[in-house]
Amino acid sequence: MEKICFELENSTVTYLDKTVLSIERLAVHQFDRIGIVGENGAGKSTLLKLLAGHIKPTGGSVNVHATYHYFEQLAPPAHVEADPALLGKLSVPSDTQQLSGGEQTRLKLAGLFSDYCEVLLLDEPTTHLDQDGIAFFVEQLRYYYGALLLVSHDRAVLDELVTTIWEVRDGRVRVYAGNYSDYVKQKQVERLQHIQAHEQYVKEKSRLERAAEEKMKKAEKIAQAGSRSKKETKAKANRMFETKSKGTSQKAVHRAAKAIEQRMDKLQAVEAVREERQIIFRQTEAVKLHNKFPVMAEGLTLQAGGKLLLDDVSFQFPLGKKIAITGANGTGKSTLLRHIATNTEGLIVSPKARIGYFEQMSYLFTEDESVLQFLKNRSEYDDGFLRSVLHAMCFVGTDIQKSVKSLSGGEAIRLRLCQLFLGAYNILLLDEPTNFLDLRAIEALEQFMSAYEGTVIFVSHDEMFRRHVADLQYVISGQKLIPV
Repeated sequence: MEKICFELENSTVTYLDKTVLSIERLAVHQFDRIGIVGENGAGKSTLLKLLAGHIKPTGGSVNVHATYHYFEQLAPPAHVEADPALLGKLSVPSDTQQLSGGEQTRLKLAGLFSDYCEVLLLDEPTTHLDQDGIAFFVEQLRYYYGALLLVSHDRAVLDELVTTIWEVRDGRVRVYAGNYSDYVKQKQVERLQHIQAHEQYVKEKSRLERAAEEKMKKAEKIAQAGSRSKKETKAKANRMFETKSKGTSQKAVHRAAKAIEQRMDKLQAVEAVREERQIIFRQTEAVKLHNKFPVMAEGLTLQAGGKLLLDDVSFQFPLGKKIAITGANGTGKSTLLRHIATNTEGLIVSPKARIGYFEQMSYLFTEDESVLQFLKNRSEYDDGFLRSVLHAMCFVGTDIQKSVKSLSGGEAIRLRLCQLFLGAYNILLLDEPTNFLDLRAIEALEQFMSAYEGTVIFVSHDEMFRRHVADLQYVISGQKLIPV
């Protein structure tokens, strides 16, 4: 029997009287490979911190029976004793004082893989990694001899590495067998069952309402019949018997109607599944482009910091397409987007181009406006449509009344993306738009991009995201932009 590495019993975590997690029992066995999913703020990172002992449960217990490594999402790398061969494979510079986000992640991973532990607790370890880094990460973990708990928004990585999904929602953890794709199929089955249960509930409730109404009508008829004046042709005894009989029948019918109403009250209500409407971002004639290739380059040479990134490159990006650009960190992907945004030398950009640009760290706000007001002041759509867009991008309930200055990183990114898709643009440049988004928000972004009528040029290391939305893909390699 497999060893139990972690055990949670009646474990709760509360913040300011709000229950973040409430777990009756969960166990991690020595060869479990668990992907942890859920919306931003659902408690995924809290669950890992609870297992790692970084926070204590408000109630219940967390029992640890194994050695473990904990990869914390936003923590900078401490002093790392790493295998030099691993540092070389991960392209970590020898000077670790000035590292980029991707290099810091690689350094932490090198330390992680240099020393064996029985369990790995990993919180978004691939966020800053390029494709080579992700491939190395997956290869290291594919045959890892131990238990793995992985919080990730990279669906391809989850599909490769995990065999169980823990879904954190409303403070609870639900367990699904299989990888992420299996989980999605099971959620679709659950949704279909929910729809069928709602239809059955509505049907049964309507049937009982009709039956109760018929009983009440029958009781009224009996009462009306009993109140009519009787013909004097019948004997007094017969009249008394008839009245008593009708009174008894009326009470019986009333009791039957009451019993039906009680059955209706005991029916378990099943809420209707909310059907999401397709959102289409209609462009006005004023910003529509008619150039077959609104962004082109002829013999473009691109340098940054004294480093040659692109050498004598030519391309034509077609109108209305979703174009993905990939490549290793430092090859010039972000620099190319910035070059297009500023329409500098070597490019031919349509004079009617209206460019919206999302940079990796451009999500901070200084305005003192609510979420809804922020969008209203920057688009021409009506309130109803704006609310639909915000809801699709996971702003629900009172979220739209929040001040933009108080938004978390993930919320701010979602709002910036809404602003771009709603703005008077015809070309969007998106630099790693899925970083720090949860899976539901990534899927919403995929729908946004599919419904957007303009041209989108984007950089992303998320393989499944590219697969779902890109019409064309290019990779920067060897200082060239190569079609994939």
